[in-house]
Amino acid sequence: MTTDTAPGGPAAAGTEPAIDMDAVLAEIRRRRLEFEVLRHVPQDVVRKLQQIGCYRAFVPREFGGDELSPADFCRLLERIAVADASTAWVASFGVSSVYLAGLPPERFAEIYGNDPDTVFAGALFPPQPARTNGDVLTVSGRWNYCSGVTGASLVGVGVKVEGWDDGGLPRMAVLPRGRVTVDENWDTIGLVATGSHDVVLEDAEIPRDWTFVRGGKSRREGTIFRYPSMAIAAQVLAVVGLGTAREALDVLAEMAGGDGSITGAPLLAKRAYVQAELARGEAALAGARGFFYDTIEDAWQTLLAGDELSQQQRIRLRLGATSAAHAGAEVARAAYVAGGTRSIVRHHPLGRAMNDAAAVAQHAFLGLGTWESAGGALLNQPGVPGYP
Repeated sequence: MTTDTAPGGPAAAGTEPAIDMDAVLAEIRRRRLEFEVLRHVPQDVVRKLQQIGCYRAFVPREFGGDELSPADFCRLLERIAVADASTAWVASFGVSSVYLAGLPPERFAEIYGNDPDTVFAGALFPPQPARTNGDVLTVSGRWNYCSGVTGASLVGVGVKVEGWDDGGLPRMAVLPRGRVTVDENWDTIGLVATGSHDVVLEDAEIPRDWTFVRGGKSRREGTIFRYPSMAIAAQVLAVVGLGTAREALDVLAEMAGGDGSITGAPLLAKRAYVQAELARGEAALAGARGFFYDTIEDAWQTLLAGDELSQQQRIRLRLGATSAAHAGAEVARAAYVAGGTRSIVRHHPLGRAMNDAAAVAQHAFLGLGTWESAGGALLNQPGVPGYP
């Protein structure tokens, strides 16, 4: 199976010279209203994300990848999120090589040997029933929230096969982007430009060796493939909220020293409640970031030493992601409120940040239910499959 069957799909970028990161971020910030109108990140920007290494971050060096650590990749995404949350969300799916490592090794090599910068988009839910004929699955259905699908060359969809024991975890089938129909129905107030449209298949045939269990055992060697795949999947999304909150605080600080109120009220910088909210926001963001990155680095060092992660470490990885997402949402909301009437103008960066950060915290990997999952796991209570 080739990965370049989508019309206009991205080609290999691994051999191109590096481009200036600051220039890319400046362009993203300058164009983000354009992205919102389109409701997706355009192909030329996806190309730049490839060039700065977003999609080869965890790809093995033997295929031209960079083999970043989880913390380094999250910091890259956080920088992008300060410029635009939707673009960072799309870039976060550079994590895909970690769970595509659940494919047979020859399929993984076919994908990344052809292009270490392959862009993958997945729509796991709702898993659709698949019929089997030998080693071929036939599946029809509709899947929601396929973020970044307009810029992808490979797509994964969730399937369930009667009689297959997948340990209660979802199975994903992988196929070229050109074989799926994209229903461009993404219409939201947060993460507007992620292009998280529905994808549709009708009687699509997919070989079994192009399927894998999401959250199951990796088939590749290497430290990153021993890192919990569901944890890193949550972390790369949560960090978008941290970057968005950082932008919100920066915007509030800039506004505070600007023009006075039309009512004659003091500058924002002179108002006690604005001073307090900015201070609380800085402290909350720093605390959430510290917990988030400390848990990642602790787990990474354990794995580098050749040891297995403890149950407590696994729980903290997921809890750190949930904490980061919700802290980011609260900090951005508080900055919006402190910004006063000017914040309510359409496309104002504080309104955008509030909605984007709130959308991050609504994701199934990070939502309110994940607090319960973490608490239950800390108390050794039965939990959902795949957590932590």
